[in-house]
Amino acid sequence: MTVARDSGSGATRVLVMSSISFTVMFAVWLMFGILGIEIQKELKLTDVELSWVSAVAVLNGSMWRLPAGIITDRIGGRKVTIFMLAATAVPAYFVATATSYGWLLVLAFLVGFAGNLFSVGIAWNAAWFGRERQGFALGVFGAGNVGASVTKFIGPPLIAGTAGATFAFGIQGGWRLVPVIYSALLLVLAVATWLIVPRHDRMPGQSKPIADMLEPLKHVRVWRFSLYYVAVFGAYVALAAWLPKYYVDNFAVDLWTAALLTATFIFPASLLRPLGGWFSDQWGARRVMYVTFAIMTLTSGVLMMPNGHIVIVHPDGSQTQHLAYQLSLIPFAILVFLLGCAMGIGKAAVFKHIPEYFPDNVGSVGGLVGMLGGLGGFVLPPLFAYTKLWSGFPSSTFFVLFVLTVICTAWMHTTIVRMLQERSPALGDHFERDHIDTRTPQEALT
Repeated sequence: MTVARDSGSGATRVLVMSSISFTVMFAVWLMFGILGIEIQKELKLTDVELSWVSAVAVLNGSMWRLPAGIITDRIGGRKVTIFMLAATAVPAYFVATATSYGWLLVLAFLVGFAGNLFSVGIAWNAAWFGRERQGFALGVFGAGNVGASVTKFIGPPLIAGTAGATFAFGIQGGWRLVPVIYSALLLVLAVATWLIVPRHDRMPGQSKPIADMLEPLKHVRVWRFSLYYVAVFGAYVALAAWLPKYYVDNFAVDLWTAALLTATFIFPASLLRPLGGWFSDQWGARRVMYVTFAIMTLTSGVLMMPNGHIVIVHPDGSQTQHLAYQLSLIPFAILVFLLGCAMGIGKAAVFKHIPEYFPDNVGSVGGLVGMLGGLGGFVLPPLFAYTKLWSGFPSSTFFVLFVLTVICTAWMHTTIVRMLQERSPALGDHFERDHIDTRTPQEALT
């Protein structure tokens, strides 16, 4: 079976509607990054308790990605997308009724179902676009990650402008109004998707047994791609939710400023995804991943260093301070921006690998990679909170990311070197002989 080629307006309509739906679903999925600050004040939650609100949403937005991708290949993305939009609208509405931590956790978990639309859209668009344009198409769809910034922009002014107000049907203002708006928007998109996208969908796995669709998951390569995606996507999700509070706590800015600064990370990490897909189409995903991990290692390596200085105690008992280091707000924001650029390009490069290696199983492989990447976004926020608690350094957040990136880089490079040695062992011997010049003086002169 070959990957389906573009078919004019049908493919375009699928790409446009899936991208818009994913953008809004992503906004719903990560809305607690902004709402959580106000919720924490009202419900008097600790930092660790707040981190679990975002974490359970990310968990449910990741754990169904594999079956969602498989189901999309079997029955088509149109049906699955409409169902997910309508199903997520219900718990999103009830978030506005949360008055206790336990009920909030339940609703956050249910709202998190929105995140699974990612693997649906990947499989759906891969079925409609030919291989030569898949990198770009999947990059455009994946740019829906920018939805993480929607609440960052509309949340603070909406919360401040409607605090204490009561609207029709008893809907309250403040942070409680945001999930109600999202709920209505999801229902509108469900209807729009039903009306706009082609009714005759493409289902590349319609007649394929489930066992055959799961067969590629035995390859170590799939799990390696998944770890890459933990670094470029899971960490992105975690930071998108974590950064507003990081800015408020460590740089004493207000919520609106923290939201804007976080958006400078979210926008490049999302909107550069099509560019990453184009780069991967032109120069290969492997080269793009090397550049991605190099930038991530450098930026996280600087960001993880805590403020401080070296104290030298002299023989007479006097002390002097040297090598004072403090990362102020602007340099911090610039480094985070560069980190976001690398993640945006790297996310597209990871998924460019999938239709190249597994063209007939994009749903299952993309679902697993997306699921494990999303689970990274579930694990990392609590890990950020606990490492800060254990170390006392807020910058330990970026130490976690630095270690993760180094592991990914080492695994990728080791694999590539081993592949080259297996395919061209004589080439390795040639380099070894060139390194140690065994020629006679007469031969060297000729």
